[in-house]
Amino acid sequence: MSSPENEAMEAEFDTVAGWTEEAVRALGPEHAIPAGCRGSGSEGTLRWLADRLEPGPGTRLLDSGAGVGGPAGWLAAERGVRPVCAEPMAAAARASRRLFGLPSVVAVSQRLPFAGASFDASWCLGVLCTTPDKAGLLRESRRVLGPGGRLGLLVFVADGPLPPPLPEGNDFPSETRTRQLLADAGFELTQTGEADLADSPEEWTRRADAVEAEVERRHGGDPAFRQAQEQSRRVGRLLSEGALRPWLGIAVAR
Repeated sequence: MSSPENEAMEAEFDTVAGWTEEAVRALGPEHAIPAGCRGSGSEGTLRWLADRLEPGPGTRLLDSGAGVGGPAGWLAAERGVRPVCAEPMAAAARASRRLFGLPSVVAVSQRLPFAGASFDASWCLGVLCTTPDKAGLLRESRRVLGPGGRLGLLVFVADGPLPPPLPEGNDFPSETRTRQLLADAGFELTQTGEADLADSPEEWTRRADAVEAEVERRHGGDPAFRQAQEQSRRVGRLLSEGALRPWLGIAVAR
């Protein structure tokens, strides 16, 4: 059964994902990573996480909740690793395969189609705050990582009540709750930080803006586009007001 929350999440993460792939193909492949990373962290955020996960050729790395594959594509280009993408929205999973040539499966982060200890490292960017089943997501992340495997997180945390209007379908944890969930799932939190979501290079931002403008040119009259834009505006307002914080964490599987 549909609900306003489900419709909003589908518009933002599925419908617009397909449109983003379409726009990137029209504008050129150099737009793929910047556009694919919008909403999943800046270039500086990805570098902070990658420096601590230390992936390289041969590292078995999972991007859980990969979206259209922008962060995984960046990681492949920067560190020579070939991530596996798991993403529940079919259009986004197709985009990650088509834009970046990455192995991608349609799967929710709480039920991954991989054997235990299949990966050396994993990251999960802006995903924990989109599901009420945070414990299930982190338990599943621990299952597919071998002992000593590292998990990188970007979580939008809320340490107090949030002023409305709120984005539909999100469930923002506090930092304290996030730390407890990690411990309960079998992780030891080793490093934390706070992301600067505005620290991408100017050219990166320009290309992401160009893709967004192309999507609007083609689909701006569609209700799904307007719904996704409203979701983004609400999250952006909460971040700019300091009600949400972009929290970064590195955790090691015990």
